[in-house]
Amino acid sequence: MQFDLMIAEMRRLALAAGDRIMQIYGAEDFEVRAKSDASPVTEADEAADALISAGLRAAFPDIALVTEEQAETHGQSLSTFLIVDPLDGTKEFVQRRGDFTVNIAYVENGVPRLGVVYAPARGRLFYTTAQGGSVEEKGPFGDQPGEVVPIGVNSMPDNRALMVVASKSHRDAATDDYIGRYGVRDMTSAGSSLKFCLVATGEADLYPRLGRTMEWDTAAGDAVLRGAGGEVVRFDDHTALQYGKPGFENPFFIAFAPGVLLVKD
Repeated sequence: MQFDLMIAEMRRLALAAGDRIMQIYGAEDFEVRAKSDASPVTEADEAADALISAGLRAAFPDIALVTEEQAETHGQSLSTFLIVDPLDGTKEFVQRRGDFTVNIAYVENGVPRLGVVYAPARGRLFYTTAQGGSVEEKGPFGDQPGEVVPIGVNSMPDNRALMVVASKSHRDAATDDYIGRYGVRDMTSAGSSLKFCLVATGEADLYPRLGRTMEWDTAAGDAVLRGAGGEVVRFDDHTALQYGKPGFENPFFIAFAPGVLLVKD
């Protein structure tokens, strides 16, 4: 697999999808419907999904593709595949809060190897490299990458004064109770997969998620964080989060810089 070519195509499609999403975001009104699980979906989700899916199928026809908006067609578990959340943070999009992302990832043998996370309203673009690292590209974004800055987790977090990031739309008492077991310097909220990226850049040290997520919500951000030296583990036994599970549903998890001393539940 030529990872450099795959990353280039994933970057191109994420930027194109982001442009389409922002066109709809800038409109006075847009359609919002409820899916079968009661979560919201908009015309931006569907337009971005169609654009990315067509591009990935054309470029990589031999690799299985899983996307959130076509999730009902994915009954089996997989080992190696592409996985897409065309608009992660739909609630943030609907409420015009800006913390939404385009997510494209490549999973190999259950491990997210490559990932692109683009936050078009924030002007932030993160992705893995073919060499196994992660970078943030500085805008404006064009056909060819501009200034690219390597990113890495906080290598020596002070466990008495951690920076914690938590969900903006899915915060609950169980999460607050878990965070309360750490020495916390400060907390910030973020929507979508941006939380992984804040840990990847060292802007946060710890991101616990004690709520339902799907693999398309996390794969790209997980790949970026791993490439930056971070880890994502199951909440229950602290083993690495795996992908391609039946139904593509995640257990609770913790994303963190390796210097953080995790608290056992």
